[in-house]
Amino acid sequence: MNENNQFHISFFKPTTEQARKNRNIILVLVSIWAIGVFGFHFLLRAIEKPTPEPVLIAFNEVWENVKAEDANKAEMQIFVRSALQVTGKVFIKPEHRVALDNGITWATFQLADSVQKVALADALQAFEKSLSQVEVLSDKDYISKRNKLTALAMVPLELKSSDLLSKFIALELRSKMTNEFTVENKKLVEQAMPFYTIHNQSVLTDTQFLGFPFHYFYSAVFLLILFIGICWFYSYKTDKMNKRMQISE
Repeated sequence: MNENNQFHISFFKPTTEQARKNRNIILVLVSIWAIGVFGFHFLLRAIEKPTPEPVLIAFNEVWENVKAEDANKAEMQIFVRSALQVTGKVFIKPEHRVALDNGITWATFQLADSVQKVALADALQAFEKSLSQVEVLSDKDYISKRNKLTALAMVPLELKSSDLLSKFIALELRSKMTNEFTVENKKLVEQAMPFYTIHNQSVLTDTQFLGFPFHYFYSAVFLLILFIGICWFYSYKTDKMNKRMQISE
C-alpha cells in the first residue's frame, strides 16, 4: 500500500483488497435490503385493486333515488346508516362532514312523522344549546339531552340501542339542515362516500399470516428480522474475511 494513501479511505474507490471486499459485501447486503423493502411495495402497488367496502355498495344502490328525493323509507334508512358509518371514521374533511351531516339530518327528518319532527327539533335545539355551553363531556345535563335526542332519532331510523351508529347520531344532526339537502352538499356526499370507502386490496393484504394481514407482518416483523439478519451476516462475513487475510484488531 502506498504510504501516501495509508490514511485515505474511500468507499467507492477502495485502495486495499480488504476495503474492496468489504465494500462489495455492503453493496450486496444493501441491495438485498432495498429489494426486500421497495420490491415488496412495488409488488403491492402492481397487484392491488380498488375494492369498495360493503357500505359503499349499499349506498350506491339507493343513492340515485335519495339524490332525486324519491327514495322510500328503507332506502332513506340505508342512506343514513351508510353516511353515519363514514362520519364515524377517524378523519373526515370538514366540507365532507358538513355535507354528510346535511344528508343525515335531512333524511332523519324526512323519515319522521309530524309528531316526531316536532319532538326531534326541540330536542336537537336543546342539545345544541347544551353542547355550546358544556365544558366537560361528563356534564349530566349534556349527557341527558344527548341521550334524549339519540332516543328520538333512533325511532325513524329504526336503530337499536345496541347499534354502534346510535352512539353518535346525535352529534351529526344539525338544526339548520332539517328542511333541505342542498345540491352542493349532494355533490360533496357523492364525492365523499367513495373517497373514504374504497381501499386498495390484494392477496398480500387479504391473506392472514400468524394472525396478522400478510403485508403488516411483512413490514412490521419480517423486515425487522431481515435487518437483524443482515447485520449478523455482515459481522460473520467480515470476521471470516479478516481471518483469511490474517488481519487482527
